[in-house]
Amino acid sequence: MTLRSLLTVILFSASGYALADNPLCQQKVDDIQQQLKEAKAHNNDRKVNGLERALSQVQGSCTDAALQQAHAENIREKQKEVAERQQDLKEAQTKGDRDDIAKRQKKLDEEREELSTLQQQPY
Repeated sequence: MTLRSLLTVILFSASGYALADNPLCQQKVDDIQQQLKEAKAHNNDRKVNGLERALSQVQGSCTDAALQQAHAENIREKQKEVAERQQDLKEAQTKGDRDDIAKRQKKLDEEREELSTLQQQPY
């Protein structure tokens, strides 16, 4: 077992008590660990390093309340982006440029899809 892996296991074990009271945080840890496993299987060292840092941060300071607050803020930001794309589409429709309308509609559809995906996530 590498030193990094050992430290990850120790950090995870030590943070188990804190995460037990924060099921969203535990879910996030589980998700990161799954991604970490996949990155290691594909020998993606850069991704492994980033995921290990993320795992350490989550284990050290995660609370469900903080995750929920950040998630709500991300949703608000995405809603603003959707509103901006709707305004862009209206302006393109006013000008009557079919290519621009199609382009703006596509961007709006993408933003709506991202918002929908974000709203379905727990954190």
